[in-house]
Amino acid sequence: MKTKTIFSIKIITIFSFIFLLNSCTDLDEVVLDEVLGENASDPAGALAAAYDRLGDGTFTDHGAVFAMQEYTTDEAILPTRGSDWGDGGKWRDMHEFTWSSNNAIIVSNWDLLTNGITRSLTAIQAVELSTIPEKKLFLAEAKALLAYYTYTTLDLYGQAPYRDAMDTKAPLQILQADTHIDKLITDVEALIPDLANVGEQRTHHGRFTKQAAYAFLANMYLNRAVFKDRYNPGSGFNFNEAAVSGSGTDMDRVIYYTTLLIDSGKFSLESDYFKNFARDNENGKELIFAISQKIDYIRNGSNSFAYVCMERNQRTSALNRGTNASCTTPEFYASWNGNHDDPRFEQHYQYADGTWFMNDGTDVSVPATDIVPKSANLPWFHFNRGIQAGLQYGPILLPSGSLEMVGNRIKVSPLYMEKKTTLRMNFTPTLTFSDPTKSVFAQDEINQGARVFKYEFDPEGGNGNSNVDIPLFRLGGVYAMRAEALFRKGSTGLAMDDLNKLRTSRKRESLFANAPGKALTSLDSEQLYKELGFELYWELQRRPESIRFGKFDLAGTAKAASQPFRRVFPIPQTVIDQKVFKQNQGYN
Repeated sequence: MKTKTIFSIKIITIFSFIFLLNSCTDLDEVVLDEVLGENASDPAGALAAAYDRLGDGTFTDHGAVFAMQEYTTDEAILPTRGSDWGDGGKWRDMHEFTWSSNNAIIVSNWDLLTNGITRSLTAIQAVELSTIPEKKLFLAEAKALLAYYTYTTLDLYGQAPYRDAMDTKAPLQILQADTHIDKLITDVEALIPDLANVGEQRTHHGRFTKQAAYAFLANMYLNRAVFKDRYNPGSGFNFNEAAVSGSGTDMDRVIYYTTLLIDSGKFSLESDYFKNFARDNENGKELIFAISQKIDYIRNGSNSFAYVCMERNQRTSALNRGTNASCTTPEFYASWNGNHDDPRFEQHYQYADGTWFMNDGTDVSVPATDIVPKSANLPWFHFNRGIQAGLQYGPILLPSGSLEMVGNRIKVSPLYMEKKTTLRMNFTPTLTFSDPTKSVFAQDEINQGARVFKYEFDPEGGNGNSNVDIPLFRLGGVYAMRAEALFRKGSTGLAMDDLNKLRTSRKRESLFANAPGKALTSLDSEQLYKELGFELYWELQRRPESIRFGKFDLAGTAKAASQPFRRVFPIPQTVIDQKVFKQNQGYN
């Protein structure tokens, strides 16, 4: 049972905190969400609110940070599908690189992230003014969260706001990515002595621990060169610059912090890769820092990363459906050529009686013995996991509101698109747009695109709710970071060792005799980039990866070649209008 809490947390509403500048006319009036709010006298509540912003959409909804980190890359695209997903072009903008400072996704994510900064500053103030026994620990966690929200804002927007939490008359500061990345690193390094080891002082992977700090620091060092030289026309970033602190270069520090985690004995790789993204992953062996989710706990967790790919006629229970939105691109699907037997590519589901769901037309029925939790004996159907392509099969929802049965089993039938009932559900790896420059499908084309079923679709509580904890840092990603750092230092053999650890530690299902992934025998930059995708797809990492590897500016499906200024998003126009921030290079 998922009972993890930060403290005894009450539901905290901060609807009165709408970030920045909308009603301000000059610098003296600019505030960060009225940081002297009611939570300033409640240190536990204020810290809980800062944590809560990680979820509640920000890092758990496909339209939030995910849209900027994934829809802008080869891993994900959300086309207009006939009459659906037009939405003023905001989704297409992300993949077609046509966004402006008024794009709704860019505006809403600025609000979410800067609200996270505000909540963290409120928590810092509340803890500083308190006399609670946990003061040192809570303060370190609040400052770590401030760094995390600030880093993400700088990564996406190149600028971020800051105000001294303890000085009500302090002026607003505008932080710049190229100059502030070093301070972020040293600030987080300074917090390590006051953070708890995971599992100590009632901590878990949902709280910012020493281990979360190590992973965060490795990530910052890995991307430091990009922050310092964002507009480098040839993507020739200096990854081996002298480190901010400690000895050696940036890549040496990546290796240092990732090795601390790998050698700590606190985490281990899951042989079943998809357990990292399952509804019972609260005790996941790889999770270092994750967003704890629970249906009916404070607020319902988000099923968005699973829901957004499933078609509307794909149902894990009579309580829910998918939404037929996102898919992956032909480029990313093709990167798996010759590697479809990798355990991370696809996994078939086996029921307790031995029945496998093959999803190839041979299925007639599956057991109805799995029951949706907290329901009146509603049967639970399990789709396969990983990247799904081709014709799709599954249960049909009857007009009575129940899944079609054959005897006491769930009937499996060929599936058709809900919005085009004569069109077979056929997730084609290819995407054929009538205008190759625009990701728009006609109504009879809405089935196209291989789908990513990486996160388990929770059958409980409706379409949008989930018990799946969302990883922000996990051990597989730590191995990937170390492999990249080793490769950039010229240690290709050691880099390949780490990648082969990821490959061979994962096992296929017993349908394939639990075969491990195959080891690499050679490694170059192109293969390394593929390997990062194999391990971390759909985990909000692809945009930073593609920038580091010089891929972000290249042409692709429904995307023309772009200029380096697109590596950072514009500051929302509503913020620019207040004449405090200056717009980023390349944007009007």
